[in-house]
Parts: sequence; C-alpha cells; structure tokens
Amino acid sequence: MTRALPEPSYRRFFAGVGTLSLRPFDLTEDVTTLHGWVTQPYARYWGLLTASVQDVHAEYLRIEQSGHHRAFLGEHDGRPAFLMERYEPTYDAIGAAYDVAAGDIGMHVLVGPPAAPVSGFTGAVFETIMDSLFSDPLVDRVVVEPDVRNTKIHALNERMGFRKHSIVDLPDKQAWLSFCTRDQYTDATRMNEAG
Repeated sequence: MTRALPEPSYRRFFAGVGTLSLRPFDLTEDVTTLHGWVTQPYARYWGLLTASVQDVHAEYLRIEQSGHHRAFLGEHDGRPAFLMERYEPTYDAIGAAYDVAAGDIGMHVLVGPPAAPVSGFTGAVFETIMDSLFSDPLVDRVVVEPDVRNTKIHALNERMGFRKHSIVDLPDKQAWLSFCTRDQYTDATRMNEAG
C-alpha cells in the first residue's frame, strides 16, 4: 500500500508553465529526492554537497522538530521540482543581525534540476512561494539572507521586489540581508507583467 502524501497547502497555475504547488515536506518520502538536489554542484550554496542521505534526513528532522522552521516540497504538475523553507527569523542566526519586526518571515528556496527547461519556470516558482507566504495575513515582510557570492539569486530577489539591506556574517556564510514587503512584491510583479 502506498503512503498518502500531504495535500498541497498552496497551488497556482501559470500559462506556459503549468501548475505549481506546495505541500509539507514528507521526511520519509522526500528526503532521497532532496538529497539528489542538494548534492549537485549548482546547489553549493545550500551547504550540503557532501551530505549523505542520512545527513539530509537528520537536518530535515531537526527542522521538522524545531517548531519555528518548516520545509515544503514544491511540485510542478504533480512532480517534485523545488523546496521552500519558511522560518521565524527570531529563532534563526539572522535574528541577531537585525531588529526583527512583527510580521517578518524568513524564506529559503532551492529549485531542483529540470527534466526539461521551461521558460519562466524559476520566476513562477518564486512567485508561487511569495504568494503563499503573503497569503498568511500575519506576514508583512519576507527576509532572505543568500550568500554574497550567489549572484543568480540576488538578481531574482531584486526582480521580485527585495531590497538589499546589509552584508552580515552568519555562522556558515557572509550573506546579503534583504527584505521584501507585501507592497514591494506587488509593485515588482506588476512591473514584471508589464514587461
């Protein structure tokens, strides 16, 4: 008998891309898929290039048990395609680097290697994640802290409305602390649609 996976908590359709959805990460079913992603050279900023499946399991068990950090598996037309982590900055190392405000939520994203390239896919993933975060009325601002060397994510963050605040030293990296309010995101997506 096959185990039932959690139902999607958020779903959005994009013309030309398909349906993207988010569901709670299932430690039993999803860890092997995630291990295959985080050990690829493109995922070097994730910090798990040499991790074993057991290492990835232990990390996501820690996240699951934290009470303030949650992982979600993103699917593209029902197939695993990306990972999103949502966390409360107060309980994370980034919380010591700035004055955390009520309504702040932290986010990490990792897109899996595509089976076949789809134009606009990464932008659609990012919009799905941001829309899901801002669908929570308690969220006013999304906080990210990508490695300063990760120029691809900086460009995507900027396109989605994030503004760089400062470079901060975290235990595992030097990072660009960046913020995106609900209004900044709305303005950015409106400009992206306008071309």
